[in-house]
Amino acid sequence: MLNTVKGKLIVSCQALSDEPLHSSFIMSKMALAAKEGGAAGIRANSQADIIKIKEEVDLPVVGIVKRDYEGSPVYITATFKEIDELIASNCEMIAMDATDLPRPNGISLKQLVDYAKEKAPGVQLMADIATLEDAIEAGKLGFDCISTTLHGYTVGTSAHKLYDNDFQFLKDVLDSVSIPVIAEGNVQTPEMFKRCMEIGAYSAVVGGAITRPKDITKRFVDVL
Repeated sequence: MLNTVKGKLIVSCQALSDEPLHSSFIMSKMALAAKEGGAAGIRANSQADIIKIKEEVDLPVVGIVKRDYEGSPVYITATFKEIDELIASNCEMIAMDATDLPRPNGISLKQLVDYAKEKAPGVQLMADIATLEDAIEAGKLGFDCISTTLHGYTVGTSAHKLYDNDFQFLKDVLDSVSIPVIAEGNVQTPEMFKRCMEIGAYSAVVGGAITRPKDITKRFVDVL
């Protein structure tokens, strides 16, 4: 998948159960619209959505499963169960929370990586990181690429945005690892996407600015 998306846009097509567009059919059409707009890849949540999307488009898919577990803040592909579901979906890449936060049932990140590599060696792995330390550790664990997905969304980074100080966090990650780095998180405009690529991002994932009309509408309304 990495060869396909190099220097190009990945569009995240997701809608959670409490959102108006929650539907595998709707997400498949979102993916089709993204493809027709020029996207090179799709990021999607849940086995059902991924299967439906792959029936609609021939773009490679970064798959995740968001699921809450009691006693753990980790919700992106948190256990072996989610890995199994994603392998069964035939997605080309699996993304998982690669922070140092405690995982359900005491599972370690290394265990998840090793399990995925053993079960599906042909599927690439993306590390969703929040900190520079996460990125460095992900490189050591054998991930194929790093995404800045969780920077700004964890307790220790919640005061920050990816675009702060001209994407300084992205620059720091790029300087610290040797595997591809994908920009993700609050990339809200074409100009921001372009800047991420100029800085050296391998690719970028854009979701809310393209596929979440409720959030887009709210941004317009809030300026009043």
